Amino acid sequence: MTTTAPAPSPTVTGDGTTARSRAAGRWRRARWTVLVLSALALTVLVMAVSRPATSTVPYAPDNARPDGARAVAEVLADQGVDVRYVTTVADALGAAGPGSTLLVTPAPYLLGPQADALAGTEADLVVAGADQLLVTAASGDVLERFPATNPPTDPVHPGCDVPAAVAAGTVVLSGGLAARDGVDPDVTLCWPTRDGAVLASVRDGDRDVTLVDDASFLRNDTVLDEGDAALALHLLGTHTELVWLVQDPLDTTTTPGSGPGPTGSMLPPWAGVVGLWALLVVVVAAVWRARRLGPLVAEPLPVVVRASESTRGRARLYRRARSRGHAAAGLRASTAERVARRLGLPRSADPTTLTDAVARATARPAHEVAALLYGPPPTDEAQLTELAHRLDTLESEVHRS
Repeated sequence: MTTTAPAPSPTVTGDGTTARSRAAGRWRRARWTVLVLSALALTVLVMAVSRPATSTVPYAPDNARPDGARAVAEVLADQGVDVRYVTTVADALGAAGPGSTLLVTPAPYLLGPQADALAGTEADLVVAGADQLLVTAASGDVLERFPATNPPTDPVHPGCDVPAAVAAGTVVLSGGLAARDGVDPDVTLCWPTRDGAVLASVRDGDRDVTLVDDASFLRNDTVLDEGDAALALHLLGTHTELVWLVQDPLDTTTTPGSGPGPTGSMLPPWAGVVGLWALLVVVVAAVWRARRLGPLVAEPLPVVVRASESTRGRARLYRRARSRGHAAAGLRASTAERVARRLGLPRSADPTTLTDAVARATARPAHEVAALLYGPPPTDEAQLTELAHRLDTLESEVHRS
């Protein structure tokens, strides 16, 4: 007759716990933390996946907010213009060429070599809201720019024969462009104001360079004011290819293939949102965990306390808290450490190895030794006292062996 051996029972430590019960306790303590972090991660994932293909970059053709220029870009696309959105000077120069238009939106971080590189493009150049650096480079040093201090409140007539200005008619835009003395007669100024002209057109060989001092004619919130929409469509819709440059603040490129673009351009569009959520999670976790104390630090005591007094004080604390399991665990752990050292076993010895060694040294059954060192915790003080006596006897037998 074949008998099936009973399944081995889990090893019980001195405080009455097993590996499974300790794991369950840790899960109960950490489950709310895990659930909160999982919920935050799920929220970030849903936002990243469901986020519409738009941006918040000012003057970007995919920005539908008031400071964006999506309205102009979509109308141009409906008219057959291929709008290519770039964020580096190198990409803009690589995409723009003869028979195309290059639009440069306000770029306050533009470097001198970058301005010269943009001015040298063979495409028709439209510069909106440029500073003096780009105005000088794009116009060949025939224009200068003055800050507008008197924004117009009434519509202004173009006062020139530039086709885009004639089509736009009256506008309410700020101007600060002026021609230097003795300039080339191919420079035309439109919409004169008290601070300067709004638009300047420069004929440079086979291409046109147009500078508009006020870039608000591109924005979603003002594109319908007066002739702003007509001005934008005529300037940017001349060719079927339009390269739309909104420079990244970290861009330092000058020519195609001159080097890597900004670090941010290598990240997906949703990286910013995920990064902000991750930062929020870190801050919340830091605030939550800050209330916990760090590890105990040993400090010199002002007086010398006898070991017996410390032992009695700790015993009284265990007794007051009725923590018999912890008291028994301490007794068993100390006994196991001392007998293992006596028998020449390392501190890392597993319970089975220690039990077998003690059983051989004391001639006791292995199950009796295991019950003493790794049995269940006592249920009352009498059992705790009995356990202490039996552990002391067991340790004496090991020392006599």
